[in-house]
Amino acid sequence: MIARDDYPRPQFVRDAWMTLNGTWDFAADDEHVGAAERWYEHGPFERQICVPFAYQSQLSGIHESTFHDVVWYRRPFKIPAEHAGKRAILHFGAVDYDAKVWVDGQLVCTHQGGNSSFSVDITDVLKGEEHHIVVRAQDYFEDLTLPRGKQYWKEKGEVMWFTNMTGIWQSVWIEFVHSVYLERVRFTPHLDTNEIEIETFIEGLARGQRVDLCVEITFKGAFIAKETICAGNEESRRIHLNDFNDHGFGRWWSPEKPNLYDVQFTLLLDGRPVDRVTSYFGVRKISIENGKVCLNNKPYQMKLVLDQGYYHDGILTAPSDEAIRLDVELCKQMGFNGARKHQMVADPRYLYWCDKLGLLVWGEMANAYKYSESYAYKMASEWGEVIKRDYNHPCIVAWVPLNESWGVPDIWNHAKQRHHAMSLYHFTKSVDDTRLVLSNDGWEHCISDLCTIHDYAHDRALLMERYTSIERVMNDLPGKKFIYAEGYQYGGEPVLVTEFGGVNLRVLPESPVVTPCAANEREFLKQLVDVIHPMVVSGMVQGYCYTQLTDTETEICGLLTWERQPKIPLSLIRRINEGELVEEL
Repeated sequence: MIARDDYPRPQFVRDAWMTLNGTWDFAADDEHVGAAERWYEHGPFERQICVPFAYQSQLSGIHESTFHDVVWYRRPFKIPAEHAGKRAILHFGAVDYDAKVWVDGQLVCTHQGGNSSFSVDITDVLKGEEHHIVVRAQDYFEDLTLPRGKQYWKEKGEVMWFTNMTGIWQSVWIEFVHSVYLERVRFTPHLDTNEIEIETFIEGLARGQRVDLCVEITFKGAFIAKETICAGNEESRRIHLNDFNDHGFGRWWSPEKPNLYDVQFTLLLDGRPVDRVTSYFGVRKISIENGKVCLNNKPYQMKLVLDQGYYHDGILTAPSDEAIRLDVELCKQMGFNGARKHQMVADPRYLYWCDKLGLLVWGEMANAYKYSESYAYKMASEWGEVIKRDYNHPCIVAWVPLNESWGVPDIWNHAKQRHHAMSLYHFTKSVDDTRLVLSNDGWEHCISDLCTIHDYAHDRALLMERYTSIERVMNDLPGKKFIYAEGYQYGGEPVLVTEFGGVNLRVLPESPVVTPCAANEREFLKQLVDVIHPMVVSGMVQGYCYTQLTDTETEICGLLTWERQPKIPLSLIRRINEGELVEEL
């Protein structure tokens, strides 16, 4: 069985593809001699690794915490006979951090960024029947200006930092296309006018060629619309969806009713079909109206859970698609309507299941820890690639490029770091004006669409009183950080508590010892009520994000263990999220 053989990009699907996940040859290059010795032609690959799992993970088959900042991969492949004559596009879901890729000894691409995807057309270097891909990945373990998220700069995780990762950690695959093909599409729903805006990008089109793009939209098998566009390299078209205003019966997307339209694209060259892609979109609107967070033009309280995306055996790579789906289902069973993917970029398969099952997502970037000009360049480039890749997912309702001043630790005193936070905010808005954007989640905001607060107080009476007015919040919130950075102030934005809780319960003997800690399940339940209930019933708090979904290698504040086992019945957590003062266990 091939590891992770699910289709890696479910929002844009072609039938003609082959996975390259599975067993690859592997070698560490601690002396950095591989390039000079031309390992891309004949390297000393003495070990094997299971891709897409990083060598530090159990599922990789290596499971070492030793730092190897340069690693090499190699695997043979053949082009299936049925795809002979087509162009071959090689895709990498993510490689941490700098990647170089050779095919048959020829360098075909380089890429920088450990969280974003990249692709390259390798057709022109393929000669004969037997081929080899070689990847060199370089990480920088001790560079604190690297966008790294929770990956620690030491070999063993501690406090709130976890095991590092190096190299390939998301799926690798090849898809096969005609010389003229649909490279990508961009869906923008316009709920108020009942339209979907579809931007299409065609690759390989030569001057004088006639290309028609047929777009067919269905909903649960029923025909909705069909248009044929005389297409150029880039086109934009709005299509009316013939829906009606939503009174519980329409086709709008929400966590409660995750309605999705199916789309088939057929590209015709001189009247002959040369490419087919299936996709989907959801019609939903996230906005702020009269000071209220609204979903589909109605006030909506976001009930999120912080999800750090870690697995005990795969680190940030889920062991299976079923495991990804389970995380989404468990969130919903506990009464949460969303998740904040914390300090990491979600796998497209995760976003697919959130689209399909109905779970709001706050899309977040893995942050650096320190600031530098070189970091700023890296961050801006990689963040743009993340937005571009994930734009079409209706589940994403907010973008969080920075969290708790990570990467900008001196934002209060340094104008340059404030400009960086604002540049990310404005850049994000410039490429996506359909979602909410945070300049710096938790504290030291510059301009943000929301006023988001991190508050780990556990006293129920204190929380009930604090969240009665914005004045109390601004004046009473303890800690060394102000909610707004120097030169910025609250301007009436909706208030959300986007980190709180963090109640500890140690249920497994192998779990870390952390204090303070609930003595038993009954005490754990009481503490959950004490922190969640004030958020649910506060008339001022328009949303919250409980910390956190699961335990990790150094934390035991999960509602679930690291193995996704509930610490108390999920139904009790759902009732707490619904506002009940649950007492019984």
